Amino acid sequence: MLRRDALTLLVPCLLPGATLPKIAPERAGVSAERLKRVTALLDRYIQKRQIAGVVSLVARKGAIVHLQAQGLADVESQKVLTTDAIFRLASMTKPVTSVAAMMLHEEGHFLLDDPVSKFLPEFPERGQVAIPNAPNERATAGYRLIPAEGPVTIRQLLTHTAGLGNVAGFNQPENTMAEYCAALAKLPLKFHPGTHWEYGPATNVVGRLVEVVSGRSLDEFFRARIFGPLGMQDTCFYLPEEKLSRLVTAYGWEGDRLKKLTALGPAARNGRFFAGAGGLAGTAEDYLRFCQTLLNGGQLDGTRLLSRKSVEAMTANHIGKLPLWQDTYRGYGFGLGFRVRLDVGQSATLGSVGEYGWGGAYGTYFWNDPKEQMVGILMIQLMPYAHLNLRPQFQNAVTQAIVD
Repeated sequence: MLRRDALTLLVPCLLPGATLPKIAPERAGVSAERLKRVTALLDRYIQKRQIAGVVSLVARKGAIVHLQAQGLADVESQKVLTTDAIFRLASMTKPVTSVAAMMLHEEGHFLLDDPVSKFLPEFPERGQVAIPNAPNERATAGYRLIPAEGPVTIRQLLTHTAGLGNVAGFNQPENTMAEYCAALAKLPLKFHPGTHWEYGPATNVVGRLVEVVSGRSLDEFFRARIFGPLGMQDTCFYLPEEKLSRLVTAYGWEGDRLKKLTALGPAARNGRFFAGAGGLAGTAEDYLRFCQTLLNGGQLDGTRLLSRKSVEAMTANHIGKLPLWQDTYRGYGFGLGFRVRLDVGQSATLGSVGEYGWGGAYGTYFWNDPKEQMVGILMIQLMPYAHLNLRPQFQNAVTQAIVD
C-alpha cells in the first residue's frame, strides 16, 4: 500500500482554475451557423418547460467553439443560469473514479483480473449467486444460493459485469465507503461474474479500492492527483459555503410540470461519504478539462495523468458481445468506465466508431470523439430525463455542425 503524504493534499475547490482557449468555430472546422441549431434545440425544451435551463459546451481540436447557458438555474426565484454554474454530476463521477484506478494500475499496484478480495477482504474470494426459483416470477418465487463460478475481479467492477447487489441507506454524509462496502459484500451476487452487463454500484467499490491502495480517501486522491493538477477548481464531493449559490436546482416531475427536488446533495459540508459511482459536482468547463485530458491521450497542459496506452485500454470494448441495458443500447460496448461506440449504424446517433462517454442521473452527459477531436458536454438537472431524448438530439445537433 502507498504511504499517505499529507503535504501533497490540496485545499478543496480553491485551486487556480484553467480553461481551454475559446476560438471562432470555423477555425476548428465547425460551422457557427450550423451550431445555432444546438441553441434552437435547447431553447425548444426550455420554452416547453421540459427543462429549466442548460449549459452546453463543444470543443474541437483542443479549443472551445461553443459555450452557452440558456434558461434558469432556479425557476422559483427566476435566477438566470450562467456558464459557471455547478451541477450534480452523478454518474459522470464514474469515469473520474475509473481514471484514478487506472493511475494506480499504471504504478503496478494491481492487475485488472486480480480478485477484488485481494485488496478488500470483506468481499469473499468466491461468493454466492442468488438464482430465482422461477425466473418469470422473481418477486414472489424466492431464490436459492449457488456458488459463484469465479471471483469478482477489478475489470468486472470497472465494466459493470461483477453482478453486485444493491445496498440502501448508506449514502449519507456521515457514513464511509468502508462501511458501505462491508454491507455490500454480505449480499449475494445477482449473476455469475462476467456473464452479464448490469449497471449498478460497482464503481463505488472501485473508489474504495483506490482508497485502500493509495492510503487516502477518494476525496483526497481526486484533489491531489486529478483536480489539483488539472486546475478543476470547482469540482468536489461537498461544496464549500461560498460556492453553494452556484449549485443549480434539480427538478423532477409532477404531472406535466417541473417540480423542485429537495434534500439533494452535495449540500452538506465535511461529509465522509465519497461515492465513486456518483458523488461529484462541478462545472462544464471543469469537466471539459478532464475530457480533453483523455482525448489528448492522458495529458493536458503539461500534466499527465495516464499514458496513451492506458487511455487506449480504457476506451476498448471489454465486454465482448454482452448487451447493454437489456439490449436497448445497441451499437455500443463498454470499456473501463464508459460506453464505447462499436457500430455507427446500430447506434443511430451521429458520431464515430471509437467515440466514448457517459452521463449522470440528473441528465448530464458527455462524449469524446477521438476521430473528430471533439468533446460534447450537456449539463441539466432533471430526474427522470430519458423520455425527452435530449441527449441523442444534442449529440446529433453538435456533430452535424462539423464541416471540414
